[in-house]
Amino acid sequence: MWRMLRPDSVAFAFALLASGQPALAEALYLENCASCHGSDRLGGMGPALLPESLSRLRPEKAAEVIRNGRPATQMPAFGDTLGDANIQTLVDLIYQPLEVMPTWDETSIRASINPLGKNFADQPVFDADPLNLFVLVEAGDHHVSILDGDTFERLARFPSHYALHGGAKFSPDGRYTYLASRDGWVMVYDLWSLQPVAEVRAGINTRNIAISHDGRYLAVANYLPHNLVILDATSLQPVRIFDTQSRVSAVYQAALRSSFIVAMKDIPELWEINYSDTPPPGFGGAFVHSHEKGMVEALPEYLPVRVTPLSEPLDDFFFDQSYRHVMGTSRDGQGGKVVNLDVRAEIADLPIAGMPHLGSGITFDHEGHRVMASPHLKEAAISIIDMSDWKLIKKIETGGPGFFMRSHANTPYAWADVFFGPNRDQVHVIDKRTLEIVKTLVPAPGKTAAHVEFTRDGRYALLSIWEEDGAVVVYDAESLTEVRRIPANKPVGKYNVGNKISNEEGTSH
Repeated sequence: MWRMLRPDSVAFAFALLASGQPALAEALYLENCASCHGSDRLGGMGPALLPESLSRLRPEKAAEVIRNGRPATQMPAFGDTLGDANIQTLVDLIYQPLEVMPTWDETSIRASINPLGKNFADQPVFDADPLNLFVLVEAGDHHVSILDGDTFERLARFPSHYALHGGAKFSPDGRYTYLASRDGWVMVYDLWSLQPVAEVRAGINTRNIAISHDGRYLAVANYLPHNLVILDATSLQPVRIFDTQSRVSAVYQAALRSSFIVAMKDIPELWEINYSDTPPPGFGGAFVHSHEKGMVEALPEYLPVRVTPLSEPLDDFFFDQSYRHVMGTSRDGQGGKVVNLDVRAEIADLPIAGMPHLGSGITFDHEGHRVMASPHLKEAAISIIDMSDWKLIKKIETGGPGFFMRSHANTPYAWADVFFGPNRDQVHVIDKRTLEIVKTLVPAPGKTAAHVEFTRDGRYALLSIWEEDGAVVVYDAESLTEVRRIPANKPVGKYNVGNKISNEEGTSH
Protein backbone atom coordinates (compact mmCIF):
# COMPACT_ATOMS: atom_id res chain seq x y z
CA MET A 1 0.00 0.00 0.00
CA TRP A 2 2.71 2.48 0.91
CA ARG A 3 4.34 2.08 -2.51
CA MET A 4 1.17 3.37 -4.14
CA LEU A 5 0.46 6.17 -1.68
CA ARG A 6 4.05 7.10 -0.73
CA PRO A 7 2.88 9.31 2.15
CA ASP A 8 5.48 11.24 4.12
CA SER A 9 3.57 11.60 7.35
CA VAL A 10 4.97 10.36 10.63
CA ALA A 11 1.51 9.10 11.58
CA PHE A 12 1.41 6.78 8.59
CA ALA A 13 4.85 5.42 9.39
CA PHE A 14 3.87 4.58 12.96
CA ALA A 15 0.67 2.96 11.74
CA LEU A 16 2.77 0.61 9.64
CA LEU A 17 4.97 -0.25 12.62
CA ALA A 18 2.16 -2.16 14.24
CA SER A 19 1.22 -4.23 11.20
CA GLY A 20 4.04 -6.79 10.93
CA GLN A 21 7.70 -7.27 9.99
CA PRO A 22 7.61 -6.32 6.27
CA ALA A 23 5.61 -3.22 7.10
CA LEU A 24 7.98 -2.49 9.98
CA ALA A 25 10.96 -2.42 7.62
CA GLU A 26 9.16 -0.18 5.14
CA ALA A 27 7.97 2.16 7.88
CA LEU A 28 11.44 2.43 9.38
CA TYR A 29 12.83 3.17 5.96
CA LEU A 30 10.16 5.75 5.17
CA GLU A 31 10.67 7.56 8.46
CA ASN A 32 14.48 7.51 8.63
CA CYS A 33 15.90 7.01 5.13
CA ALA A 34 13.51 8.08 2.39
CA SER A 35 14.15 11.82 2.60
CA CYS A 36 17.77 11.33 1.48
CA HIS A 37 17.74 7.99 -0.36
CA GLY A 38 14.32 8.23 -2.03
CA SER A 39 11.12 6.49 -1.11
CA ASP A 40 11.81 4.00 -3.92
CA ARG A 41 15.43 3.38 -2.71
CA LEU A 42 16.75 4.71 -6.03
CA GLY A 43 18.71 7.51 -4.37
CA GLY A 44 18.40 11.24 -3.97
CA MET A 45 20.71 13.36 -1.85
CA GLY A 46 22.12 10.03 -0.67
CA PRO A 47 23.07 7.00 -2.80
CA ALA A 48 20.71 4.31 -4.04
CA LEU A 49 20.08 1.58 -1.47
CA LEU A 50 19.81 -1.47 -3.70
CA PRO A 51 21.76 -4.73 -3.58
CA GLU A 52 23.33 -3.85 -6.95
CA SER A 53 24.57 -0.53 -5.59
CA LEU A 54 25.74 -2.01 -2.29
CA SER A 55 27.71 -4.92 -3.75
CA ARG A 56 30.99 -3.63 -2.28
CA LEU A 57 29.51 -2.89 1.14
CA ARG A 58 29.07 -5.89 3.40
CA PRO A 59 25.79 -6.02 5.38
CA GLU A 60 27.65 -5.80 8.69
CA LYS A 61 29.43 -2.67 7.44
CA ALA A 62 26.08 -1.22 6.33
CA ALA A 63 24.75 -1.77 9.86
CA GLU A 64 27.79 0.04 11.24
CA VAL A 65 27.16 3.01 8.94
CA ILE A 66 23.51 3.22 10.00
CA ARG A 67 24.50 2.96 13.66
CA ASN A 68 27.43 5.40 13.66
CA GLY A 69 26.88 7.56 10.57
CA ARG A 70 29.56 8.35 8.04
CA PRO A 71 32.16 11.05 8.79
CA ALA A 72 32.48 14.00 6.41
CA THR A 73 29.07 13.26 4.85
CA GLN A 74 25.45 14.10 5.61
CA MET A 75 24.79 10.53 6.84
CA PRO A 76 23.77 10.85 10.52
CA ALA A 77 24.07 8.24 13.28
CA PHE A 78 20.89 6.32 14.20
CA GLY A 79 22.31 4.07 16.91
CA ASP A 80 20.71 6.00 19.78
CA THR A 81 17.26 6.21 18.19
CA LEU A 82 16.76 2.90 16.38
CA GLY A 83 18.56 0.19 18.33
CA ASP A 84 20.25 -2.92 16.96
CA ALA A 85 17.07 -4.83 16.04
CA ASN A 86 15.63 -2.01 13.94
CA ILE A 87 18.99 -1.36 12.32
CA GLN A 88 19.18 -5.01 11.28
CA THR A 89 15.65 -4.77 9.90
CA LEU A 90 16.74 -1.85 7.72
CA VAL A 91 19.85 -3.70 6.57
CA ASP A 92 17.74 -6.70 5.56
CA LEU A 93 15.45 -4.41 3.58
CA ILE A 94 18.08 -2.55 1.58
CA TYR A 95 19.76 -5.79 0.50
CA GLN A 96 16.48 -7.09 -0.92
CA PRO A 97 15.98 -6.54 -4.69
CA LEU A 98 13.05 -4.42 -5.79
CA GLU A 99 9.92 -6.28 -6.81
CA VAL A 100 9.70 -4.41 -10.12
CA MET A 101 12.65 -3.53 -12.37
CA PRO A 102 13.18 0.24 -11.96
CA THR A 103 13.27 2.53 -14.97
CA TRP A 104 15.35 5.59 -15.72
CA ASP A 105 14.41 7.01 -19.09
CA GLU A 106 15.45 9.90 -21.31
CA THR A 107 13.15 12.32 -19.49
CA SER A 108 14.66 11.34 -16.13
CA ILE A 109 18.19 11.80 -17.47
CA ARG A 110 17.44 15.25 -18.87
CA ALA A 111 15.74 16.34 -15.66
CA SER A 112 18.73 15.30 -13.58
CA ILE A 113 21.30 17.53 -15.36
CA ASN A 114 22.70 19.89 -12.77
CA PRO A 115 25.14 22.74 -13.55
CA LEU A 116 27.68 23.05 -10.72
CA GLY A 117 30.23 25.73 -11.64
CA LYS A 118 30.76 29.07 -13.35
CA ASN A 119 33.50 31.55 -14.28
CA PHE A 120 35.81 28.92 -15.72
CA ALA A 121 39.41 29.86 -16.46
CA ASP A 122 40.84 30.16 -19.97
CA GLN A 123 44.09 28.55 -18.85
CA PRO A 124 45.22 26.48 -15.85
CA VAL A 125 45.02 28.36 -12.54
CA PHE A 126 48.20 26.61 -11.33
CA ASP A 127 51.82 26.29 -12.48
CA ALA A 128 51.87 22.48 -12.64
CA ASP A 129 52.00 20.51 -15.89
CA PRO A 130 48.29 19.99 -16.68
CA LEU A 131 49.09 16.68 -18.39
CA ASN A 132 50.92 15.34 -15.34
CA LEU A 133 48.05 15.74 -12.89
CA PHE A 134 46.60 12.79 -11.01
CA VAL A 135 42.93 12.35 -10.22
CA LEU A 136 42.91 10.51 -6.89
CA VAL A 137 39.71 8.82 -5.71
CA GLU A 138 39.44 8.65 -1.91
CA ALA A 139 36.66 6.20 -1.11
CA GLY A 140 36.86 6.51 2.66
CA ASP A 141 34.99 9.80 2.77
CA HIS A 142 33.91 9.99 -0.90
CA HIS A 143 36.21 12.75 -2.06
CA VAL A 144 38.50 13.28 -5.04
CA SER A 145 41.91 14.95 -4.85
CA ILE A 146 43.87 16.51 -7.69
CA LEU A 147 47.62 15.93 -7.30
CA ASP A 148 50.52 17.68 -9.02
CA GLY A 149 52.53 14.83 -10.57
CA ASP A 150 55.80 16.77 -10.26
CA THR A 151 55.64 18.03 -6.66
CA PHE A 152 52.96 15.56 -5.41
CA GLU A 153 51.12 18.40 -3.70
CA ARG A 154 47.31 18.51 -3.54
CA LEU A 155 45.93 21.22 -5.79
CA ALA A 156 42.29 20.60 -4.84
CA ARG A 157 39.97 18.22 -2.99
CA PHE A 158 36.21 18.01 -3.54
CA PRO A 159 33.30 15.72 -2.56
CA SER A 160 32.08 13.07 -4.97
CA HIS A 161 29.03 10.87 -5.22
CA TYR A 162 29.00 7.56 -3.35
CA ALA A 163 31.22 4.76 -4.69
CA LEU A 164 32.93 6.10 -7.79
CA HIS A 165 33.55 3.17 -10.10
CA GLY A 166 35.25 2.36 -13.38
CA GLY A 167 38.10 4.86 -13.27
CA ALA A 168 38.37 8.52 -14.24
CA LYS A 169 38.08 9.35 -17.93
CA PHE A 170 39.44 12.46 -19.65
CA SER A 171 38.64 14.74 -22.57
CA PRO A 172 41.18 14.44 -25.43
CA ASP A 173 42.95 17.66 -24.41
CA GLY A 174 43.12 16.56 -20.77
CA ARG A 175 41.16 19.54 -19.49
CA TYR A 176 38.09 17.70 -18.18
CA THR A 177 37.72 14.55 -16.16
CA TYR A 178 34.56 12.45 -16.01
CA LEU A 179 33.72 10.48 -12.86
CA ALA A 180 30.93 7.91 -12.58
CA SER A 181 29.38 6.53 -9.39
CA ARG A 182 27.77 3.18 -8.75
CA ASP A 183 24.34 4.80 -8.57
CA GLY A 184 24.53 6.33 -12.01
CA TRP A 185 25.79 9.87 -11.42
CA VAL A 186 28.37 11.24 -13.85
CA MET A 187 30.28 14.38 -12.82
CA VAL A 188 32.37 16.56 -15.12
CA TYR A 189 35.24 18.40 -13.43
CA ASP A 190 37.36 21.16 -14.99
CA LEU A 191 41.00 20.41 -14.18
CA TRP A 192 42.13 23.85 -15.37
CA SER A 193 39.73 25.78 -13.14
CA LEU A 194 39.76 23.17 -10.34
CA GLN A 195 35.99 23.20 -10.02
CA PRO A 196 33.08 20.95 -11.02
CA VAL A 197 31.23 21.77 -14.22
CA ALA A 198 28.02 19.72 -14.13
CA GLU A 199 26.55 16.34 -13.29
CA VAL A 200 23.87 14.05 -14.66
CA ARG A 201 22.30 10.82 -13.53
CA ALA A 202 22.48 8.44 -16.49
CA GLY A 203 21.30 5.28 -14.76
CA ILE A 204 20.40 3.65 -11.46
CA ASN A 205 23.33 1.26 -11.19
CA THR A 206 26.31 1.99 -13.42
CA ARG A 207 29.25 -0.23 -14.30
CA ASN A 208 31.65 2.18 -16.03
CA ILE A 209 31.95 4.96 -18.58
CA ALA A 210 34.01 5.69 -21.70
CA ILE A 211 34.62 8.87 -23.68
CA SER A 212 35.07 8.89 -27.44
CA HIS A 213 38.58 9.75 -28.61
CA ASP A 214 37.25 12.91 -30.31
CA GLY A 215 35.61 14.07 -27.08
CA ARG A 216 32.08 14.23 -28.48
CA TYR A 217 30.39 11.34 -26.72
CA LEU A 218 30.26 9.75 -23.31
CA ALA A 219 29.05 6.14 -23.07
CA VAL A 220 27.54 4.94 -19.78
CA ALA A 221 27.27 1.18 -19.17
CA ASN A 222 24.41 0.33 -16.83
CA TYR A 223 23.36 -2.70 -14.82
CA LEU A 224 20.08 -0.95 -13.99
CA PRO A 225 18.27 -0.32 -16.25
CA HIS A 226 19.62 -2.79 -18.78
CA ASN A 227 20.93 -0.24 -21.24
CA LEU A 228 23.83 1.73 -22.64
CA VAL A 229 23.37 5.50 -22.59
CA ILE A 230 25.24 7.78 -24.99
CA LEU A 231 25.54 11.37 -23.76
CA ASP A 232 26.80 14.50 -25.45
CA ALA A 233 30.08 14.92 -23.57
CA THR A 234 29.73 18.71 -23.42
CA SER A 235 26.04 19.27 -22.62
CA LEU A 236 25.43 15.88 -20.92
CA GLN A 237 22.19 15.64 -22.89
CA PRO A 238 21.23 12.09 -23.92
CA VAL A 239 21.96 11.29 -27.55
CA ARG A 240 20.94 7.63 -27.74
CA ILE A 241 19.74 5.01 -25.30
CA PHE A 242 20.35 1.43 -26.37
CA ASP A 243 18.09 -1.18 -24.79
CA THR A 244 20.58 -4.03 -24.34
CA GLN A 245 18.27 -6.65 -22.75
CA SER A 246 21.20 -7.37 -20.45
CA ARG A 247 23.33 -5.81 -17.80
CA VAL A 248 26.31 -4.16 -19.49
CA SER A 249 29.61 -5.56 -18.21
CA ALA A 250 31.91 -2.89 -19.61
CA VAL A 251 32.34 -0.22 -22.26
CA TYR A 252 35.66 1.12 -23.60
CA GLN A 253 36.58 3.35 -26.51
CA ALA A 254 38.61 1.94 -29.38
CA ALA A 255 40.21 5.11 -30.71
CA LEU A 256 41.61 3.70 -33.95
CA ARG A 257 38.17 2.36 -34.84
CA SER A 258 36.15 5.44 -33.79
CA SER A 259 34.02 3.01 -31.81
CA PHE A 260 32.78 2.03 -28.40
CA ILE A 261 33.17 -1.68 -27.63
CA VAL A 262 30.53 -3.04 -25.27
CA ALA A 263 30.40 -6.37 -23.40
CA MET A 264 27.16 -7.82 -22.05
CA LYS A 265 26.83 -9.57 -18.71
CA ASP A 266 23.87 -11.81 -19.52
CA ILE A 267 24.02 -12.50 -23.25
CA PRO A 268 26.92 -13.84 -25.37
CA GLU A 269 27.44 -10.76 -27.52
CA LEU A 270 30.05 -8.06 -28.03
CA TRP A 271 28.76 -4.80 -29.53
CA GLU A 272 30.73 -2.27 -31.56
CA ILE A 273 29.07 1.16 -31.78
CA ASN A 274 30.68 3.43 -34.37
CA TYR A 275 30.55 7.16 -33.61
CA SER A 276 32.27 8.52 -36.73
CA ASP A 277 30.39 10.71 -39.21
CA THR A 278 30.95 8.11 -41.94
CA PRO A 279 30.70 4.60 -40.49
CA PRO A 280 32.71 1.95 -42.38
CA PRO A 281 31.03 -0.84 -44.37
CA GLY A 282 29.49 -3.56 -42.27
CA PHE A 283 27.66 -1.31 -39.86
CA GLY A 284 23.93 -1.46 -40.33
CA GLY A 285 21.27 1.11 -39.61
CA ALA A 286 19.25 -1.12 -37.33
CA PHE A 287 18.62 1.72 -34.92
CA VAL A 288 16.51 4.76 -35.75
CA HIS A 289 18.02 8.18 -36.42
CA SER A 290 18.62 10.18 -33.28
CA HIS A 291 16.53 13.12 -34.52
CA GLU A 292 13.52 10.86 -34.97
CA LYS A 293 13.48 10.26 -31.23
CA GLY A 294 13.66 13.94 -30.36
CA MET A 295 17.21 13.80 -29.06
CA VAL A 296 20.17 16.08 -29.61
CA GLU A 297 20.51 17.58 -33.09
CA ALA A 298 23.71 18.35 -35.05
CA LEU A 299 25.19 14.93 -34.29
CA PRO A 300 25.79 11.99 -36.63
CA GLU A 301 22.52 10.51 -37.83
CA TYR A 302 23.57 7.04 -36.88
CA LEU A 303 25.37 5.46 -34.03
CA PRO A 304 25.24 2.13 -35.84
CA VAL A 305 25.94 -1.16 -34.13
CA ARG A 306 27.36 -4.42 -35.30
CA VAL A 307 27.23 -7.45 -33.06
CA THR A 308 29.81 -10.19 -32.64
CA PRO A 309 28.29 -13.44 -31.34
CA LEU A 310 30.26 -15.17 -28.61
CA SER A 311 30.29 -18.63 -27.10
CA GLU A 312 29.65 -17.11 -23.66
CA PRO A 313 29.39 -13.64 -22.09
CA LEU A 314 32.56 -11.68 -21.32
CA ASP A 315 32.82 -9.95 -17.96
CA ASP A 316 35.64 -7.54 -18.79
CA PHE A 317 38.21 -7.01 -21.51
CA PHE A 318 41.03 -4.95 -22.95
CA PHE A 319 42.61 -4.39 -26.38
CA ASP A 320 45.81 -5.04 -28.21
CA GLN A 321 47.60 -1.92 -29.51
CA SER A 322 45.96 -2.22 -32.94
CA TYR A 323 42.45 -2.36 -31.45
CA ARG A 324 41.70 -5.29 -33.76
CA HIS A 325 41.61 -7.79 -30.92
CA VAL A 326 39.66 -7.89 -27.68
CA MET A 327 40.89 -10.10 -24.87
CA GLY A 328 38.07 -10.88 -22.47
CA THR A 329 37.42 -12.85 -19.30
CA SER A 330 35.00 -15.76 -19.54
CA ARG A 331 32.15 -16.17 -17.09
CA ASP A 332 33.26 -19.49 -15.61
CA GLY A 333 36.67 -18.14 -14.64
CA GLN A 334 38.50 -20.91 -16.46
CA GLY A 335 40.24 -18.73 -19.00
CA GLY A 336 39.72 -15.98 -21.52
CA LYS A 337 38.78 -15.40 -25.13
CA VAL A 338 40.38 -13.50 -27.99
CA VAL A 339 37.88 -11.83 -30.31
CA ASN A 340 38.86 -10.36 -33.67
CA LEU A 341 36.65 -7.31 -34.22
CA ASP A 342 37.27 -7.23 -37.96
CA VAL A 343 36.08 -10.76 -38.69
CA ARG A 344 33.64 -10.62 -35.75
CA ALA A 345 34.58 -13.99 -34.31
CA GLU A 346 36.43 -15.65 -31.48
CA ILE A 347 39.84 -16.69 -32.77
CA ALA A 348 41.61 -18.13 -29.71
CA ASP A 349 41.25 -19.27 -26.14
CA LEU A 350 43.58 -17.70 -23.60
CA PRO A 351 45.32 -20.32 -21.45
CA ILE A 352 44.70 -18.44 -18.21
CA ALA A 353 42.98 -20.11 -15.28
CA GLY A 354 41.86 -18.63 -11.99
CA MET A 355 39.64 -15.91 -13.50
CA PRO A 356 42.08 -13.41 -15.03
CA HIS A 357 41.41 -9.73 -14.37
CA LEU A 358 41.86 -8.79 -18.01
CA GLY A 359 40.45 -5.30 -17.54
CA SER A 360 43.69 -4.61 -15.66
CA GLY A 361 45.98 -6.28 -18.17
CA ILE A 362 49.01 -4.59 -19.73
CA THR A 363 51.09 -5.13 -22.87
CA PHE A 364 54.82 -4.71 -23.52
CA ASP A 365 57.64 -5.94 -25.77
CA HIS A 366 59.60 -8.99 -24.68
CA GLU A 367 62.37 -10.56 -26.79
CA GLY A 368 60.95 -9.16 -30.00
CA HIS A 369 57.35 -10.15 -29.26
CA ARG A 370 54.43 -8.13 -28.03
CA VAL A 371 53.11 -9.84 -24.91
CA MET A 372 50.24 -9.29 -22.52
CA ALA A 373 50.30 -9.80 -18.77
CA SER A 374 47.31 -10.29 -16.52
CA PRO A 375 46.83 -10.89 -12.80
CA HIS A 376 44.38 -13.51 -11.53
CA LEU A 377 41.45 -12.91 -9.20
CA LYS A 378 41.35 -16.48 -7.88
CA GLU A 379 44.88 -17.78 -8.27
CA ALA A 380 48.24 -16.62 -6.94
CA ALA A 381 49.74 -16.05 -10.37
CA ILE A 382 50.35 -13.68 -13.26
CA SER A 383 50.17 -15.04 -16.79
CA ILE A 384 52.33 -13.79 -19.67
CA ILE A 385 50.87 -14.45 -23.14
CA ASP A 386 52.57 -14.11 -26.54
CA MET A 387 50.14 -12.02 -28.59
CA SER A 388 51.38 -13.39 -31.92
CA ASP A 389 50.01 -16.86 -31.27
CA TRP A 390 48.17 -16.40 -27.92
CA LYS A 391 50.31 -19.04 -26.22
CA LEU A 392 51.36 -18.97 -22.58
CA ILE A 393 54.99 -17.90 -22.20
CA LYS A 394 55.21 -18.03 -18.45
CA LYS A 395 53.13 -18.17 -15.30
CA ILE A 396 54.69 -16.12 -12.51
CA GLU A 397 53.83 -17.38 -9.03
CA THR A 398 52.87 -14.57 -6.65
CA GLY A 399 52.04 -14.08 -2.98
CA GLY A 400 48.33 -14.32 -3.72
CA PRO A 401 45.57 -13.41 -6.18
CA GLY A 402 45.95 -9.88 -7.52
CA PHE A 403 43.70 -7.17 -8.86
CA PHE A 404 45.80 -4.50 -10.58
CA MET A 405 48.91 -4.57 -12.74
CA ARG A 406 50.64 -1.47 -14.12
CA SER A 407 53.76 -0.44 -16.02
CA HIS A 408 55.02 2.30 -18.34
CA ALA A 409 56.93 2.32 -21.61
CA ASN A 410 59.81 4.16 -19.90
CA THR A 411 60.41 1.61 -17.14
CA PRO A 412 61.72 -1.97 -17.31
CA TYR A 413 59.40 -2.99 -14.49
CA ALA A 414 55.78 -4.02 -14.10
CA TRP A 415 54.07 -3.71 -10.71
CA ALA A 416 51.42 -6.14 -9.45
CA ASP A 417 49.54 -6.12 -6.18
CA VAL A 418 48.44 -9.11 -4.07
CA PHE A 419 45.00 -7.72 -3.33
CA PHE A 420 43.38 -10.86 -1.93
CA GLY A 421 44.51 -13.10 0.89
CA PRO A 422 46.88 -12.80 3.84
CA ASN A 423 49.65 -11.15 1.79
CA ARG A 424 47.54 -8.20 0.65
CA ASP A 425 50.21 -5.82 1.96
CA GLN A 426 52.67 -6.97 -0.73
CA VAL A 427 53.39 -5.51 -4.15
CA HIS A 428 55.59 -7.39 -6.60
CA VAL A 429 57.97 -5.64 -8.98
CA ILE A 430 58.57 -7.75 -12.09
CA ASP A 431 61.39 -7.25 -14.57
CA LYS A 432 59.80 -7.18 -18.03
CA ARG A 433 63.06 -8.42 -19.55
CA THR A 434 63.49 -11.55 -17.44
CA LEU A 435 59.85 -12.05 -16.35
CA GLU A 436 61.08 -12.54 -12.79
CA ILE A 437 60.01 -10.87 -9.56
CA VAL A 438 62.97 -8.70 -8.60
CA LYS A 439 61.54 -7.11 -5.48
CA THR A 440 58.54 -7.42 -3.18
CA LEU A 441 57.56 -4.22 -1.43
CA VAL A 442 55.60 -4.04 1.83
CA PRO A 443 54.88 -0.31 2.22
CA ALA A 444 52.51 -0.72 5.19
CA PRO A 445 52.63 -4.09 6.98
CA GLY A 446 49.18 -5.57 7.52
CA LYS A 447 47.45 -3.02 5.28
CA THR A 448 46.23 -3.54 1.72
CA ALA A 449 48.58 -2.14 -0.93
CA ALA A 450 47.16 -1.80 -4.44
CA HIS A 451 46.76 0.10 -7.69
CA VAL A 452 50.00 1.58 -9.01
CA GLU A 453 49.94 4.46 -11.51
CA PHE A 454 52.97 6.13 -13.07
CA THR A 455 53.74 9.77 -13.67
CA ARG A 456 53.53 10.92 -17.25
CA ASP A 457 57.26 10.35 -17.87
CA GLY A 458 57.37 7.03 -16.00
CA ARG A 459 59.91 8.28 -13.42
CA TYR A 460 57.70 7.70 -10.39
CA ALA A 461 55.17 5.06 -9.38
CA LEU A 462 52.30 5.99 -7.06
CA LEU A 463 50.87 3.20 -4.90
CA SER A 464 47.75 3.20 -2.71
CA ILE A 465 47.55 2.04 0.89
CA TRP A 466 43.92 0.98 0.54
CA GLU A 467 42.76 1.92 4.06
CA GLU A 468 40.80 4.79 5.64
CA ASP A 469 44.00 5.87 7.39
CA GLY A 470 45.90 5.18 4.19
CA ALA A 471 48.28 7.03 1.94
CA VAL A 472 49.61 7.38 -1.56
CA VAL A 473 53.21 6.18 -1.51
CA VAL A 474 55.48 7.62 -4.20
CA TYR A 475 58.36 5.42 -5.37
CA ASP A 476 61.30 6.19 -7.61
CA ALA A 477 60.54 3.83 -10.49
CA GLU A 478 64.22 3.13 -11.16
CA SER A 479 65.68 2.64 -7.68
CA LEU A 480 62.38 1.29 -6.24
CA THR A 481 62.86 3.44 -3.15
CA GLU A 482 60.17 5.47 -1.40
CA VAL A 483 60.42 9.25 -1.90
CA ARG A 484 57.12 10.59 -0.54
CA ARG A 485 54.04 9.52 1.41
CA ILE A 486 50.79 11.50 1.01
CA PRO A 487 48.05 10.85 3.64
CA ALA A 488 44.74 9.87 2.04
CA ASN A 489 41.38 8.44 3.11
CA LYS A 490 41.17 4.99 1.48
CA PRO A 491 42.80 5.98 -1.84
CA VAL A 492 41.43 3.38 -4.23
CA GLY A 493 42.53 4.64 -7.63
CA LYS A 494 44.68 7.34 -9.13
CA TYR A 495 44.72 8.28 -12.79
CA ASN A 496 47.37 10.27 -14.65
CA VAL A 497 46.00 12.63 -17.30
CA GLY A 498 48.82 12.25 -19.83
CA ASN A 499 48.98 8.46 -19.58
CA LYS A 500 45.24 8.12 -20.02
CA ILE A 501 44.77 10.41 -23.01
CA SER A 502 47.79 8.89 -24.80
CA ASN A 503 46.60 5.32 -24.11
CA GLU A 504 49.96 4.54 -22.52
CA GLU A 505 50.61 0.80 -22.84
CA GLY A 506 51.17 0.24 -19.14
CA THR A 507 47.81 1.48 -17.88
CA SER A 508 44.15 0.64 -18.36
CA HIS A 509 42.14 2.53 -20.95
